[in-house]
Amino acid sequence: MADGSARELDAAGITEASLRAAYSSCRALNAHHGRTYYLATRLLAPARRPYVHALYGFARHADEIVDALGHARPPPERAHELDELAAELRATILGREPAGSSPVVIAVADTARRHGLDPAHFDAFLASMRMDTEVTDYPTYAELERYMYGSAAVIGLQMLPVLGTTVPRAEAEPAAAALGVAFQLTNFLRDVGEDLDRGRVYLPADELAAFGVDRGLLRWCRAGGRRDPRIRRSLAHLVARTRAVYRRAAPGIGQLAGESQPCVRTAYALYGGILDRIVAADYDVLTARARVPTSRRLAVAVPELARSYAARGATSVARPAGRPVRTPRPGPGA
Repeated sequence: MADGSARELDAAGITEASLRAAYSSCRALNAHHGRTYYLATRLLAPARRPYVHALYGFARHADEIVDALGHARPPPERAHELDELAAELRATILGREPAGSSPVVIAVADTARRHGLDPAHFDAFLASMRMDTEVTDYPTYAELERYMYGSAAVIGLQMLPVLGTTVPRAEAEPAAAALGVAFQLTNFLRDVGEDLDRGRVYLPADELAAFGVDRGLLRWCRAGGRRDPRIRRSLAHLVARTRAVYRRAAPGIGQLAGESQPCVRTAYALYGGILDRIVAADYDVLTARARVPTSRRLAVAVPELARSYAARGATSVARPAGRPVRTPRPGPGA
């Protein structure tokens, strides 16, 4: 186990060997697959990081059932595997861990127990993952929103107990859900070409049609490396919509525990930076993938690292080993 992982697990009070191994697996998944997200987690207090990695690892595991195996297995088999994952998670949360449970399930079930995560959020997430086994496009934004509630908004809601808040949790939930949606909309815009290759379009068909765009035009441009002004105009509209979601989410950063704010502020800036790169590329998302350069990542993260250390020093309290990081009660001005 890497020294960094061991220090984080020690800080979180995670002592049992198999649990430590499960959390370390989630950390490795995050580091390998979610570079922007993982960079932001380095700004969290060490005691909070394993739980964030566990939530990421579980989401990634479900996503791989839908996508990585998608070309080899028919949709009913993938849906059945998601059902099995849901049953495994429920049993593990209740302490009836099935033999051979996957590390991500072991870790996220422990996270759910420690932080009292709502089981309905896991149900909503897996319901959206099942949609990915059969739904390939979304006629309206309202229908896409229903998908994103489970695939993105509930991730923001699950993060709140882990990150802590300075206001009653219910007050922080709308902004947290909006931030999850903003991040996912950003990924949808960045990944239009890759999603097309998987047979999916995560953009509202009626809004594309208003600009003269449909799946056929997207595929034609993707296949030939072509650009089309209609696609450019439609993406400019959708980028503007996504920026509006970021604006709704922004106030929520100040509602988080002080030591968690640098992490989320960094993620907010870096994911928003993906939109900036899309615009800078003149909305060409079909022939290239928008990436935030390493220099920009560091320029955002390094100042926040200093703020992170300062916030940890200001809010540092002793916690008994093995106890969850609790959400602080709001002060009189909350």
